[in-house]
Amino acid sequence: MPKIRYEKKEIDLPSGASAKDLAEKLALNAPDQSLVASINGKLRDLSEKLCDQDLVELVHFDQLEGKETFWHTSAHVLAQAVVRLWPEALPTIGPPIKDGFYYDFANLSLSEEDFPRIEKEIKKIISENFKPRLHFFKSKEEAFKAFESNPYKKEIIEGFEQESQITAYEQGDFFDLCRGPHLPNLGKIKAFKLLKTSGAYWRGDSDKEMLTRIYGISFPDRAQMQAYLFMLEEAKKRDHRCVGPRLDLFSFKEEAPGMPFFHPKGVTIWDHLFDFWKEVHLKNGYQIIKTPQMMTKELWTTSGHWEHYRENMFTCKVSKEREFAIKPMNCPGCMLYYKTHTQSYRQFPLRVAEFGHVHRREPSGALNGLFRVQSFHQDDAHLFMKPDQIEDEVLNLLYLVKSIYETFGLSYTFEISTRPKKSIGTDADWEIATQSLQKALETAQVPYQINEGDGAFYGPKIDLNVQDVLKRQWQCGTIQLDMALPERFDLTYKDADGTLKRPVMIHRAIFGSIERFLAILIEHLGGKFPLWMSPLPIRLIPIAKTHLPYVEKIKKQIDAAHFDCDIDASEESMGKKVRRAQLSQINYVLTVGDREREKQTVNLRVRDSLVYGEIRLDHFLKKIGIEYKERHLVSPYRAVS
Repeated sequence: MPKIRYEKKEIDLPSGASAKDLAEKLALNAPDQSLVASINGKLRDLSEKLCDQDLVELVHFDQLEGKETFWHTSAHVLAQAVVRLWPEALPTIGPPIKDGFYYDFANLSLSEEDFPRIEKEIKKIISENFKPRLHFFKSKEEAFKAFESNPYKKEIIEGFEQESQITAYEQGDFFDLCRGPHLPNLGKIKAFKLLKTSGAYWRGDSDKEMLTRIYGISFPDRAQMQAYLFMLEEAKKRDHRCVGPRLDLFSFKEEAPGMPFFHPKGVTIWDHLFDFWKEVHLKNGYQIIKTPQMMTKELWTTSGHWEHYRENMFTCKVSKEREFAIKPMNCPGCMLYYKTHTQSYRQFPLRVAEFGHVHRREPSGALNGLFRVQSFHQDDAHLFMKPDQIEDEVLNLLYLVKSIYETFGLSYTFEISTRPKKSIGTDADWEIATQSLQKALETAQVPYQINEGDGAFYGPKIDLNVQDVLKRQWQCGTIQLDMALPERFDLTYKDADGTLKRPVMIHRAIFGSIERFLAILIEHLGGKFPLWMSPLPIRLIPIAKTHLPYVEKIKKQIDAAHFDCDIDASEESMGKKVRRAQLSQINYVLTVGDREREKQTVNLRVRDSLVYGEIRLDHFLKKIGIEYKERHLVSPYRAVS
């Protein structure tokens, strides 16, 4: 009788027992929630037979691997339904993604009007409760034969090594090339919805044919589906691509694809963000520099970008002899600044920050409002230090991250990304760098995940993922430990013994792309900026023309207190004027009538329709002065006095 290791316990199972048998034994009389099993560190179907001393973890939907398995099986269900309805359609690939899944089809044309028909067929397939079964091909030739009518599957098979094990899954009348794993049965899928359709190039290559992509989402219970659909509706209301233009913050033009135009109100928010960034960095011992937009090919060759990143760079020849590139990153410019002076260990750690304007080429289909642009600003900083200062500097950065993100009410998580296939530097350097980042996170006692192979080409990194009010995760900042670029640029410092040594460098950004961070803030806040960021914090509304002289007097007092405000003296009704101010997300509306003029007061309305009532202007200005100075997220006026 084999003994299975599970959660530091040994469990006896009969010979030939599967992971599903283990799950059912552990569940006792309760419904089993297991979707897939990790057996000795590898994901396997629950039907996988277990051997003595196997280390087993049962994976549920609330785990990443569980969601991926659930959604990948759901993608197969979608493909099965489409092929039943359109037998001439050719399935290509159907992976799980961050939220749900998609499947790409060749030889298929449809619209979202076809979704009810497809969903009806999906419901039928799920009710048939097929059990996906793994099939092993004996050779590439056998796999070719199985998919001889589908050139896309044959192209995938062609890419496998000759000795690779090629597998497929059978799901009732549907058979698809796939490495798995899959759900034990389709009955696990209790809620399924198609979301949208779009075009997509085969393998993301614009030189190849356009396919039809269908996106979907599924869940193991209907309540989760309802919560997700509610979140989608909220996300639509908060979509920065709609909110931003509606508030007159920014726009995009065909003459500059992926390069935002910021309007006066948007620039006001931008300036507040920059002032905050500058204040925080100066307090934390940073020098602030500005480097050129365009530099020579030779610089980018030295940095490694010309070899590793050229396809994402805007390049040009300014003469027959010299080729230039608009900077995609700020790092090389900072390397040149470092070399301007002879550096000493006494100046370390040396912290150099830049709010730099960069450009990166993106496929047109990848552009997405402020989230994905070709022209943006990075709040880069480069920290130079001795090896024994690494941990303290990373810890200081973790505290700086906490201070900045919590100012905006954003929670966040950490993820260490390790060495990618395309990289520079020695194995020893990468090992030291990765361990230093891990040690700092452990010293700070913050949880983190490992993201294998997703580091920068010049060093491992800590990715900073913020979570907004809708619980969505956004990758923003990064902390990258880099011992390669100082070598490439021959950076040195004079140590205490008088010898020249190589500094260790940390590359870090906290906002990341300012444009992307602003998009996150717009959606996180729903366009309702706190007073200290607001493009227009106060509006004055006279009830009648006779009240206008008093309103103009009030405006002068507000201007003197250094708050922006305007006057709505239009002849429309009070209701319309107040509503217009609310739609413009103005923080405070001060209305004035006979009573207020007589008593030298104002009547205060707070955004979101809260009527605070009559108040003295000096009291109001004092209170919002504190709100502004301390950068509060929430107004102090939350209830009627």
